[in-house]
Amino acid sequence: SSFFFYQQSNYRREIAEKSRSNVHLITTGVFTIKPDGYLEPFEVYCDNTGSSGGWTVIQRRIDGSIDFSRDWDSYKSGFGFLSQEFWLGNEKISHLTNQKKYQLVIEMTSSNGSLIRVSYDNFRISDAFSNFKLFSLGQYSGRTECCQDGVCNEAEACVCSDGYFMKGSDCVPQEQCGCYESEGQTVIPEGGSYVNPGCTRKGVCTNGRITWDEAYACSPNAVCDVRDNIRQCYCTGGYRGDGETCTRPPKDCQEIYEDGSEDNDIYRIKPTGWTGEAFEVYCNMTDGGGWTVFQRRVDGTEDFYLGWDSYKQGFGELDHEFWLGNDKLSILTNQKRYEIRIDMVNRDGAPYYAKFDNFRINDESDKYRLSQLGTYSGTADSRSNPDGYALRYHLNYQFSTKDSDNDAYTSNCAVYYHGAWWYKSCYYSNLNGNYHASRDSYSSPYWITYPAAITTSNIQK
Repeated sequence: SSFFFYQQSNYRREIAEKSRSNVHLITTGVFTIKPDGYLEPFEVYCDNTGSSGGWTVIQRRIDGSIDFSRDWDSYKSGFGFLSQEFWLGNEKISHLTNQKKYQLVIEMTSSNGSLIRVSYDNFRISDAFSNFKLFSLGQYSGRTECCQDGVCNEAEACVCSDGYFMKGSDCVPQEQCGCYESEGQTVIPEGGSYVNPGCTRKGVCTNGRITWDEAYACSPNAVCDVRDNIRQCYCTGGYRGDGETCTRPPKDCQEIYEDGSEDNDIYRIKPTGWTGEAFEVYCNMTDGGGWTVFQRRVDGTEDFYLGWDSYKQGFGELDHEFWLGNDKLSILTNQKRYEIRIDMVNRDGAPYYAKFDNFRINDESDKYRLSQLGTYSGTADSRSNPDGYALRYHLNYQFSTKDSDNDAYTSNCAVYYHGAWWYKSCYYSNLNGNYHASRDSYSSPYWITYPAAITTSNIQK
């Protein structure tokens, strides 16, 4: 069998109940009440002066002895001393004002002694889920009493009409104050949005009303997740977008060209296997388009006599002189087959170029070894050094810098020839050499018998 027990509360819901039940026994002071729905009884300050009495005081300021510049939790729970300065607590005020209709009276005394009294006949605030929103005020009335010297002073009070609420010093329509979403028990600010659990629909708050997009759904390349307290669809796996639509950044300049871009410019790419963010490259759209530039020398403004880490990460300015970076170059050339084109202008102004149809370098664990070149074509060879021998000489050799000697020579070729390259013993090409070296110096940017004044190295699918 089952038994149900209940016990009537020994506490009144409000001070007015005490006043009505035994007005002769009630004086102004601290009493205990228990509003409907509130779990535990709590103390309040009761003002039983005047003919009606039964006023539950929710706030008092007298002398500044209590700090009112407090956080959310303090205003939620309440603070201060009921016999002096205090705030009763938003949780308690919410329960009080939602059990029936209440009148709010605010009494203020100005610095010159004037008493200002305003009243609203239907005061109510919402609960914590709605951030204790000022839900109702009702009809306003107010008056200013005379000063102690008998001279009346006018006092101004900003009061919004029904349907409007204060926002700073302005009265704004209630619908501009946000929307309450009951499923998630959250307040959506005006113009803000809410996505339900599962990310199957999205609501937008406009003029106090929620408009639902029932077609909202995550892209196949996105997940429904909560990040920084915001639930929505988020792109994954290197894809970018709003979560509904997710696109992958292009892998190289070739894909950018195939998408319709034909201007030589700086673009962002993300090769297959690159774990960082997409990075910028300079794309050369001439000669078939889609060339990803990884090296350029123009006027010697950039110092190319640098160490291993600089060549690993890259340096310079993409729209002028630079080295893209061996980490990036390795990832690029290992995602598919690439052709390399090296354009050069000698110091007499004559242009020439070299192409190899299968260029690849290994990763840092193998010191960025020049592992493949393929078949040569171009105008940069000579009778004595045909078939692109200037670069083919370096095939299968590792990259060397002034602080990392990986060549086959007895000393460091990078130091000896003031550069950084895939040196063997030592070189037939040295395109990162000293730009300011003399015309006949072997430390200058060099391609067999051609000292180069301008060089550009590109790769293309």
